[in-house]
Amino acid sequence: MRKKQSWYEDEKFWKDTSPIIFNEKILACATDEIKQLIKVIGMRKGSKVLDLCCGIGRHSIELARKGFKVVGVDLTEQYLNKARKQARAEGLNVDFVRDDMRRFCQLEYFDAAINMYTAFGYFENPADDRRVLSNVYYSLRKGGTLIIQTMSKEVLARIFQARDWYRQNGKIILEERTLRDNWSWIDCTWTVLDKNKRYEYKFGHRIYSAAELTALLKDCGFGSVKIYSDFNGCDYDQNAKRLIAVAKK
Repeated sequence: MRKKQSWYEDEKFWKDTSPIIFNEKILACATDEIKQLIKVIGMRKGSKVLDLCCGIGRHSIELARKGFKVVGVDLTEQYLNKARKQARAEGLNVDFVRDDMRRFCQLEYFDAAINMYTAFGYFENPADDRRVLSNVYYSLRKGGTLIIQTMSKEVLARIFQARDWYRQNGKIILEERTLRDNWSWIDCTWTVLDKNKRYEYKFGHRIYSAAELTALLKDCGFGSVKIYSDFNGCDYDQNAKRLIAVAKK
């Protein structure tokens, strides 16, 4: 019997939801985010950077514009094709690779790795998350840095709404959320109303507290882990809107 396809393996899911995920506001953030990332990591021009789950390559391309050697890894071929097209149009040399983040590993090759916008924790089996972080650890050179940007339990507990809706590009989007497994997983449903048509998309991911993610990173070999609320290095406190983990090998 053929194994059921997971939501993150579904090219149609990513194609249909791309306008929602990569809206104008999100796309406009890439330049400032990379400026802040460079300061946080302390990278020099020419450093080798892994953009894990790079999507359409907005961070990969911005890093390449600033003189970094970038490898962008994603499972979605159409996103990679879009990223390659943009890189070629700008004359940028970025290596976009189609691979599963549970498999990708280049031993001691990278000076830094980034994983942005809650692109971690897709897998039902928590051992897969550990495998991803171990692969990144072994892919980094000694002294290399991993940055993970994600939605955490602490932040979610403060802002959680079971459902809400908004308008975007002439469409009405209803988001529904359910927590399960003792606050370790969130299931999401997006219902998109486009004129007289209705589309529904389901996905979910694991959620970590700052303490849980710190412990997992250290278990995977990282020596130093710092948690911030943004890329300016602000304290991770009751006002945090995201969790930024900075892990050093």
